[in-house]
Amino acid sequence: MTDHSALPNRTRRLTLLAAALLASGLTQAQTPYRSPLPSEGRMTGFDGATTWLNSAPLTPQSLRGKVVLVDFWTYSCINCIRTVPYVRAWAQKYRNAGLVVVGVHTPEFKFEEDLVNINAAVARFKIDYPIAVDSTQRIWRNWGNQYWPAFYLVDANGMIRHHQFGEGDYDKMERAIQSLLQEAHPGVPLDTALVNPTPNDEQMAPDLNRLGSEETYVGYGKATNMRSMPRVREDRPQTYTTEQLRLNEWGLAGAWVVGEDSAVSADAGASVAYQFSARDLHLVMGPATAGAKIRIKVTLDGQPPGADHGADIDAGGNGMIDATRLYQLVRQASGVRQRRFEVRFPDQGARVFAFTFG
Repeated sequence: MTDHSALPNRTRRLTLLAAALLASGLTQAQTPYRSPLPSEGRMTGFDGATTWLNSAPLTPQSLRGKVVLVDFWTYSCINCIRTVPYVRAWAQKYRNAGLVVVGVHTPEFKFEEDLVNINAAVARFKIDYPIAVDSTQRIWRNWGNQYWPAFYLVDANGMIRHHQFGEGDYDKMERAIQSLLQEAHPGVPLDTALVNPTPNDEQMAPDLNRLGSEETYVGYGKATNMRSMPRVREDRPQTYTTEQLRLNEWGLAGAWVVGEDSAVSADAGASVAYQFSARDLHLVMGPATAGAKIRIKVTLDGQPPGADHGADIDAGGNGMIDATRLYQLVRQASGVRQRRFEVRFPDQGARVFAFTFG
């Protein structure tokens, strides 16, 4: 015969055990998520910004509770330009999830300090997230930064938890952003698919497997591999000639004034040539006089570039410079090989700063 008198006690014990297990499960589910990203020190603020674009001034205190991506960039840097589609996409996708992107625009060249130039670049790149204009490089120094671009990812408590220097590894950065957002807002659904922005011509990733040339400065302060004759006459007009060039050598022809960070064409018909090997060739340049328009004529191996022309010239090699920025002059469509590039300026007053490649 079954002893029914024992059932109430057994039922009570089972009920208590089930409640304990349920409580344990709830406790585990409610345990805050902790990102595995290590702490790298407390965030430095933005003291020293000469002005802000797209936002009122931001401080570490006003950003508390937000995940913050700090992006050090400058508008004529090709490596920075190629990151813009990703940074812009992250800012848009995760804004409502608690991410704030802060661009710190720190200039490399003097012309990048000009707010008119910065505003034009922000409009051109369609950037709508906050930008601290760091024209005196004070924010750069306070952060101890040394790179363009440089990314610092800050958690909701103001601690730096991740950093990356240079372009690329976009998936790694986005996963870090997601990790800190999940830590800041546990249990809140988050779209963890990775962004896949469509870059324009100048923002396309470099062809690293066939990249045989590297950034080259024209001004005498950092110039290398210049093969013009005669020797550079610093900060004074002189007529130069350039004949045969080997790979990664370059030179001036015609009348130029070579300064510390750039060279200015001093007569109509002056030119600059570069023997390069890369898919893309870019030249940072602009008119020496603000508002001027300077015609350009590009050749490859002495011929119009045809299908190998860049986004800023036509197939005949013709173009115009009307602002100081990076211009894409060559994109080899028919296979990458070593070429002699030359750009001639029918009008005097072109200022040339640096070659970059991709």
